[in-house]
Amino acid sequence: MNNKTLSNLGSHMVRCLFSATRTLFNPSTTPTQISTPNPNHNPSFPVSRSSAALAAAKSILPFLSCKRRKKLRKKLSSPRVAPIQREPSLRDLPSLDAILDRDASFRFLNRTKSYLSSLPSPVLPLPTGTHYRELGLPRGRSVSKYALCHPLLFHLPQIGEVPHLSFTPLMKSLLAEEKALFDLLEAEQMTTIRKLLMIFVNHRVPLAKLHHCRSLFGLPDDFPDRVCEYPKFFRVVVDPDGRHVVELESWDKNLAVSALEREFMSDEAQAQKLFRFHIPHRKGLPFDDVERRELDKITTFPMISPYSDGSGFKPWTIEAEKYRVGLIHEFLSLTLEKRAWIHDIVEFKEELCLTKRTYEILRKQPRAFYLAGTEMNWAVFLKHAYRDDGTLIDKDPLVVFNEKLQKYACMTELDKETQ
Repeated sequence: MNNKTLSNLGSHMVRCLFSATRTLFNPSTTPTQISTPNPNHNPSFPVSRSSAALAAAKSILPFLSCKRRKKLRKKLSSPRVAPIQREPSLRDLPSLDAILDRDASFRFLNRTKSYLSSLPSPVLPLPTGTHYRELGLPRGRSVSKYALCHPLLFHLPQIGEVPHLSFTPLMKSLLAEEKALFDLLEAEQMTTIRKLLMIFVNHRVPLAKLHHCRSLFGLPDDFPDRVCEYPKFFRVVVDPDGRHVVELESWDKNLAVSALEREFMSDEAQAQKLFRFHIPHRKGLPFDDVERRELDKITTFPMISPYSDGSGFKPWTIEAEKYRVGLIHEFLSLTLEKRAWIHDIVEFKEELCLTKRTYEILRKQPRAFYLAGTEMNWAVFLKHAYRDDGTLIDKDPLVVFNEKLQKYACMTELDKETQ
């Protein structure tokens, strides 16, 4: 085999390795065999497809020509591909990395479900023209090709001479089930919004920001209308620039208890192990036992509540860092899956008083947070909210529903158990 053949073979492998969609499930498993993981069962942990593709791409570098090798190395070092840098002593958690691959696999499903549900009639003519972003696809991709990957949820009826994208009867029944679930969990959703407003600066936030991140907190599309039905909790005002802003109407001290404080009351030793803030000092200093305990209080558990006013802390101090770490921890604990993409967190940078050092302060707390993804787009996980196999310890009913929806998305026909 000559060098030209090896180069062409290597280029073909690169194109395959960086294909658009990578799934979490085993490719050898047929869609009808896919089921939600059993939290009590601990099989071999799922492997991140993106990490495997990156490792495989690096392994074929010796077989490429100099020009193609240089091009691939430049691509592998790009922030779009290069993995996020974590602490050198921190081991990778493939089970959490694989969750991000699952999100990428179901991006079309989630975006299309949300967009079609918002239309007066859930039917969209094809080709979609300018609706690629709403459907979660890059421009130029075939919508019908992606829809055919989920035959139980989407179908392509012919209306006149134009094909359309629409929901199947099964998908419509699932949407009705989801709506009933939102109605049942409305009280918990309002509590989540109240706690968010209590940790935000000035206890207010533009409704557009919450609506943009509504899936992060498990909020329905019509939550702005539902907020207006609780005047004793919220007040919706219009800013001079025309933005609709929701404000906290009344403070509830019973809600001003963070998830970290509840964990501290139940297991103080475990909570203290989550965080450590480094204070430089000489190891040879003659500390007695009392002084060592006082130093441990400063360098370990952040006792500053995220519901307190942190505006008085001086920047770049241990107290300010503790306060911001506690804020991010409480923010993540209010999310549906105890994790968030960095662009979702940055969406609330004014409300959370975040600085450019957010990445650095998260990286220094590897016991509490796990960073996954690429340098351009990375996510933060609450490590103690997940089991070793990547499943949530406490699942919200909406998480269970989403797993059910994803199970149907991976099936081509209904089996006897689901009929």
